[in-house]
Amino acid sequence: MSMQNTPSIVFAHGLWADGSCFSKVIPALIADGHDVVSTQNSLDTLEGDVAAVRRALGRVSSPVILVGHSYGGTVITAAGTDDRVVGLVYICALAPDDDETSQSLQDKFPKTDVFDYIEVAEGRIWLRPEGIGCFAGDLSADEQRLVWATQGVPDVDLFNQRIPGAAWKSKPTAYVVGSQDRTVNPELERFCAKRMGATTYELDSSHVPMLSQPEAVTEAIRKLAMSV
Repeated sequence: MSMQNTPSIVFAHGLWADGSCFSKVIPALIADGHDVVSTQNSLDTLEGDVAAVRRALGRVSSPVILVGHSYGGTVITAAGTDDRVVGLVYICALAPDDDETSQSLQDKFPKTDVFDYIEVAEGRIWLRPEGIGCFAGDLSADEQRLVWATQGVPDVDLFNQRIPGAAWKSKPTAYVVGSQDRTVNPELERFCAKRMGATTYELDSSHVPMLSQPEAVTEAIRKLAMSV
């Protein structure tokens, strides 16, 4: 892969995470010669988070691969319709169609354990400390505490918001499934991967394979970047 056609990589995080959740995959991608930005999404509105990703597209060289984790998949599904985007990587992620919201897509599958450990306060949905095992159960106790401490806390209405445009319908995709995920149902993940015709990687991981199996996630991103 020569430098002039090396795509840039822009990451979008999900709920109860922040841009640092990709910290174990970013250094290897930079070493490969990619421009990399990990957006910090407010989790206030879907429109605002999509706008944050589109702003990041202007800070790196085109073409761009978008990588979305969890709700970040909903974000890149909308932001990815931008002409500067040439591919999408989904990590244990939601990937709604034009007529779906994050919530309506989730509602098609049985609820996961994490919903027993959330608390709504001041209009936001918080992950309680004892729920971190459902989110990042294959990390060390110290790492789990760090993930919990840096959680991004979503607006209570975030999953009901919708933006038209499903980039996965027209652009190359890869999907990393976490078979032990207790936050997003693994069956939902397999459904999304199959529906979009993604190159699929199934890992024996929790909801955060980019932290528990970073080499495998990096390789999935790398392969899509080389293919486009």
